[in-house]
Amino acid sequence: MASAAPIILWFREDLRLADNPALSWAAGTGRLVICLYIRETGSGAPRAHGGASNWWLDKSLKALGDSLEALGGRLVLRTGEAGEVIRGIARESGADAVVWNRRYGQPERDADAALKDRLKALGLDCRSFNGRLLVEPWELKTGAGGWYRVFTPFWKALQANYSCPAYLPPPKRLETVKVQSEELGGWGLHPTRPDWSSGLAESWTPGEAGAAARLDAFLDGPVDGYSSNRNRPDLADSTSALSPHLRFGEISPVTIWRRTTALAEAGRINEASARVFLSEIAWREFSYTLLYFNPDLATENYNPSFDAMPWQKNADALRAWQRGMTGYPIVDAGMRQLWHTGWMHNRVRMIVASFLTKHLLLPWQAGEAWFWDTLVDADPASNPASWQWTAGSGADAAPYFRVFNPITQGQKFDETGEYVRRWCPELAKVPLKFLHAPFEADGATLARAGVDLGVTYPKPIIDHSTGRERALGAYQSLKEKQASS
Repeated sequence: MASAAPIILWFREDLRLADNPALSWAAGTGRLVICLYIRETGSGAPRAHGGASNWWLDKSLKALGDSLEALGGRLVLRTGEAGEVIRGIARESGADAVVWNRRYGQPERDADAALKDRLKALGLDCRSFNGRLLVEPWELKTGAGGWYRVFTPFWKALQANYSCPAYLPPPKRLETVKVQSEELGGWGLHPTRPDWSSGLAESWTPGEAGAAARLDAFLDGPVDGYSSNRNRPDLADSTSALSPHLRFGEISPVTIWRRTTALAEAGRINEASARVFLSEIAWREFSYTLLYFNPDLATENYNPSFDAMPWQKNADALRAWQRGMTGYPIVDAGMRQLWHTGWMHNRVRMIVASFLTKHLLLPWQAGEAWFWDTLVDADPASNPASWQWTAGSGADAAPYFRVFNPITQGQKFDETGEYVRRWCPELAKVPLKFLHAPFEADGATLARAGVDLGVTYPKPIIDHSTGRERALGAYQSLKEKQASS
């Protein structure tokens, strides 16, 4: 006779009901399910969330709890070392099985493997599933049997080999066992004294329903222009803005892939634009492959030759960059958008990252850490992989001589000036001709626009050509060191 004991379902980075393999398996048994989220401590805990991510997590857990209660279930919150928490709940409830969706950071993987062994030794059935990725890092292999280190062949292989699994609907009913739970409000995830999150609240609806609404809105029109508009921060809905929902697993990449390809195959959306959109989902997959095989991706250079890079130390320059006060409008607009909304347009992310690592010659780790704290979509794989790509130290990295010109980047991609005018309102009256380089305007033009450089808006903290030449010199010296070693 099958066991009637409860099952512990450990939610982690998969805060949703639909297309959730671990939840689907647990609910399919017909047994009582204890839905658990752990605020983890100890050596096996994942990287601690930053402030913006904590804000999102607070709202996402609330949304998940409401959804579970509507099914007859309940979200149990506990703090502690995961193994101790799970063993304690198993003792309290009589549960004899634990299920979860897998994670890919080294500390979590090691902790999960050890936990499985301990729980199995106690007689508990342990099962894990892929609820996070299209393909897991070890599944997609090169012709030589290794893992992909370059994105383009990875993307080609993914398209050739991936097939969507069947849709996993949310359970219709989910009965549970009452065990003690901590109060979400007691976790202090929402900022206080001061509460700086009003801009985040205006911009986002965390939770599975918010994710579904984002995807619906994007596929209902904006996706058709994605291939041409995705680099335009001045255009509304030029990207899907699904990244924070993916970060917390409120939507599965499988769901996105299935919906997008079905509409493209039916001729209801532009197939070429849909393919470009899915390539961005694939970049996230590629980033997880990099993280899996390079556990220190967030702190160590993927290319170890960059250990000799002559980075600068300049706290004032870093602070100006963080505050959006560099004197380059497209850079400042991006950094201010980040602070206000917890998010930044992807093209602008590349611009501000290039400015930090090349114009200012500050280490990419400083930028990665700032993004980790301020992004609602701070992802443990995509964030460091993208920073290393821009800095030149990563896999398939941008060439060292690619130094974005913040003036021409602004002119090209914010061609209407709407983006800069929104986030740098002190420049709102500057003529478009000078908007991306107000320091090139004459005094009379600036006076008419109400701009006093160095007072109402900063002068550039570094001259573009000076910063570019210094960066090229530093990268050239690095190449010479490589050649001589």
